Amino acid sequence: MSRVGKKPIPIPAGVTVNIGDSEMEVKGPKGTLKTPIPAGVTFKQEEGTLTAERAGDDVAAFHGLARALANNAVVGVTEGFTKDMDIVGVGYKADVQGKKIVFSLGYSHPVEYVLPDGIEAKAERVNTKTSINQYQTTITLSGIDKQKLGQVAAELNRLRKPDAYKGKGVRYADKYYRLKPGKTGK
Repeated sequence: MSRVGKKPIPIPAGVTVNIGDSEMEVKGPKGTLKTPIPAGVTFKQEEGTLTAERAGDDVAAFHGLARALANNAVVGVTEGFTKDMDIVGVGYKADVQGKKIVFSLGYSHPVEYVLPDGIEAKAERVNTKTSINQYQTTITLSGIDKQKLGQVAAELNRLRKPDAYKGKGVRYADKYYRLKPGKTGK
């Protein structure tokens, strides 16, 4: 039996869950999310909790998945999700202009990224104090859909992948990047 699938999901006050045949709709203070329900998995709502049950062992792989997707929907409509991205490199910067982010990443032209619906971004410049006048831009992405937020962060990361030697590029703030030594640094 799936350990993740057996855990009940607490439903906070102000959140309503409508369970259908093939999808579940979760409404909360931050918005509404729809989550698919795989065939063979059912949800029961009782006494402020939501539990996932499976029909048999042939759908065991979807049991934990369905529970995790439902939990992400409940957390998303109550608290929301955030992800931080660091832009590291001399002259690398980003500005948020409405629903798009304009990057300066060392290319001959500025790179524009249009944010999808439901995702918001804030950019701030922080002095790294490693050398004179060196600033690092941090972009904070936020939204209620965890899957869409991760996709946007991955697309931003692909605009300029972090360099293996200097670490320059668009990086995840919570990820550790191990740099390779150069030719002389063995």
